[in-house]
Amino acid sequence: MDGGGVYGAERAGGQFDPIAFIKKPQVILRLVSWVFAIIVFGCISAEGHYEGKCQYNGDQNACNFGITVGVIAFLACMIFLVTDAVMSQISNAEYRKYIVMADMVFSAFWTFMWFVNFCYLADAWRKTNPKHHGADEVQAAIAFSFFSIISWAALTVLAVMRYRQGASSAFSQGPPTYEPEPGAPASSPYTSYPGDVSQESYQEPPFGGGLEGNEEGQYKAPTY
Repeated sequence: MDGGGVYGAERAGGQFDPIAFIKKPQVILRLVSWVFAIIVFGCISAEGHYEGKCQYNGDQNACNFGITVGVIAFLACMIFLVTDAVMSQISNAEYRKYIVMADMVFSAFWTFMWFVNFCYLADAWRKTNPKHHGADEVQAAIAFSFFSIISWAALTVLAVMRYRQGASSAFSQGPPTYEPEPGAPASSPYTSYPGDVSQESYQEPPFGGGLEGNEEGQYKAPTY
């Protein structure tokens, strides 16, 4: 199946254009989400602990959860950036559909995970008293968790749009049509009977005995 121009990618076999790739909306959002993820797990890893305790109200699970969500988001952005780059080299539309579906499902799920992370960290920080050094980094992790909700929600919307565009393209293409090569003789859709009947000479039926113009060919009553 030819998957050219399906599911938001160029025709298969085309030359990779890095400038056009960077300008794609999903690529820009992935890079932004990638930076946000680095800020979140970087801030928590660097300043999330003070005197051996998590600064989010002493809840070690809050620090661990924030780092985990950020690291997985970081890795996922890298993986999907690679799939975006090689998508134009995939000619099978089914494989493209599976990649877009995986992007759509994961982006929606990780939007929810960022929302949970934001609420968890914000509530834990609200309960923290007193607030020790490194408060700016701790608050930055909360803020960029909120920004990540927006960026991943936008990635989900773009994935849904690409999936719908690919599905509509697959239905609009219809079954393949075959056209004869230029200069080739037109052929009938039906097979011809073996031999050319028009060129065969008429043969007299057996036992005719040359009936035409001969009285012997006429019926004679028997004599008694």
